Amino acid sequence: MSDDRRLQVLRAIVQDYVATSEPVGSKALLERHRLGVSAATVRNDMAALEEDGLIAAPHTSAGRIPTDAGYRLFVDRLSGIKPMSRAEKSAIRTFLDQSVDLDDVVDRTARLLASLTQQVAVMQYPSLSRSTVRHVELVPLGIDRAMVVLILSSGRVEQRVVELAQDPADAAGQQLLGELRARINAVTDGQVLGEATAQLSSLPEEFPAVDRPSVQAIITSLTDLLREQREERVVLAGTSNLARTGVDAGDLGVVLEALEQHVVLLRLLESLDPVERDAVAVRIGAENPHAGLQSTSVVTTTYGSGGVAGLGVLGPTRMDYPSTMAAVRAVARYVSEILDQ
Repeated sequence: MSDDRRLQVLRAIVQDYVATSEPVGSKALLERHRLGVSAATVRNDMAALEEDGLIAAPHTSAGRIPTDAGYRLFVDRLSGIKPMSRAEKSAIRTFLDQSVDLDDVVDRTARLLASLTQQVAVMQYPSLSRSTVRHVELVPLGIDRAMVVLILSSGRVEQRVVELAQDPADAAGQQLLGELRARINAVTDGQVLGEATAQLSSLPEEFPAVDRPSVQAIITSLTDLLREQREERVVLAGTSNLARTGVDAGDLGVVLEALEQHVVLLRLLESLDPVERDAVAVRIGAENPHAGLQSTSVVTTTYGSGGVAGLGVLGPTRMDYPSTMAAVRAVARYVSEILDQ
């Protein structure tokens, strides 16, 4: 019973400190929360929590504030991530549904997360290494050219114009493109990029000799698209929120310097196994591997089919964890739905 009560006291301290940014004393706890015990019992519970390293006094004769360990226990003991309201969900869907392409999806998502949480939002572009082929289209452009269009599960669309040895617009050319399109999609649909590339190598030999130069040109172009290596990209939004949400002035410059390093941000977004759909990871203070971010907490999840990339928010350890976790998970769900369409 005492452990449950002390957890209740810790939860109240966390909630009050997040709300007020002021150290919390026993008197304030009794006034704001129905703990059902005496002031002496609350003081004893606070002493026990302090002895366990879950709360600390920032200076002599002050109230208490949660430590990183206290926040961790608070997060680990959350009974569940509270759902967002119907109005909040509707607003998220409406805003993201207005996106016109992948770049717009990423930009809108980052700005939306920053606005919902009043923290710094971080979003990784869908990773090609985890993407699968959704569809390949071959479009005739003229007497000797066609466009190869590659559509990936991540929502990316890549295209390239190819010069052919014959006219793709005449009857024979259209028949060739149609047959090649069907065979390409049959062997690449749902394949990760490396596997799709391997499946294409033998296709030219399946066509008559007269058609092979055109087939080979298209296969070479498509293989190049599949093999291209692109720098992983991340997008930030709401950096100015750091100055308003409780990161100490002495730590602010260090945090901003860390945020400029995209390698650091990418590592932050790799804290979840991609198969853990809807899982939300929370790193608090010193749990962050980069020294420049150890005054902050990071809440992340993955999005897209198979968890193709990550998104999340970064802010002070004095964070509204339940609301932030709910926002991150809800936004990731809607982004995934958009990319799956």
